[in-house]
Amino acid sequence: MPQLSCQNLILGYDGTTVLSEVSFDVIAGDYLCIVGENGSGKSTLMKAILKLLPPLSGSIVFGDDLSKGEIGYMPQQTAAQKDFPASVREVVLSGFLNRSGLRPYYTKDEKTSAYMNMERLGINTISKRCYRELSGGQQQRVLLARALCATQKILLLDEPAAGLDPNASSGMYDLIKEINDTGTTIIMISHDITASVKYASHILHVGQQSTLFFGTTADYLDSDAGMYYAKLKDTPMSGNDGGEQ
Repeated sequence: MPQLSCQNLILGYDGTTVLSEVSFDVIAGDYLCIVGENGSGKSTLMKAILKLLPPLSGSIVFGDDLSKGEIGYMPQQTAAQKDFPASVREVVLSGFLNRSGLRPYYTKDEKTSAYMNMERLGINTISKRCYRELSGGQQQRVLLARALCATQKILLLDEPAAGLDPNASSGMYDLIKEINDTGTTIIMISHDITASVKYASHILHVGQQSTLFFGTTADYLDSDAGMYYAKLKDTPMSGNDGGEQ
């Protein structure tokens, strides 16, 4: 059974359709990149998967005993969030909040897990530093560690390398691939077509109100959409999504 199955989705706001007839399955361990131009509905689709936006029509079904609280989510940061006055350790531990309910403390196991995730991402040595004092690449690693604290099953990542220099971007994509190689499913929005086809096992390419392609990366490169964007592989599609719907 798929870990996530989206069938015949129609998504939109206030009666205005943003995406139509979107269907795809994600199997545990897949690495799916969602690509497309600004305004094509990538962020809207992510919100629907996170149950933050109800579909106008169609279904979103979780399998593999996956619940909403077991989805790790790494959103794009706002300027205010980058200035958050908490320690690295506190930010990472907050990934457990969805599962802790009203419990006003973190368990020993949660603290151990948080440390292991920080160590895994190379930020354990800066655990006491203030988050807002970090570089952009360090902040992204902190947010990725936070998302890992929410789950080891599936991560939803919205432009995780946005705003990073080439070296930091490459390092971030390598870390995400290492996480995927250990069995964690990755669903990532990206404008970086080069990284998408290099790392992903599957591509979902959405256009204005429609799906242009869904399938394996190898098949995508042979498709009309894939061949067109392969010509642009040295240039990110359009930069940061910003306020895309």
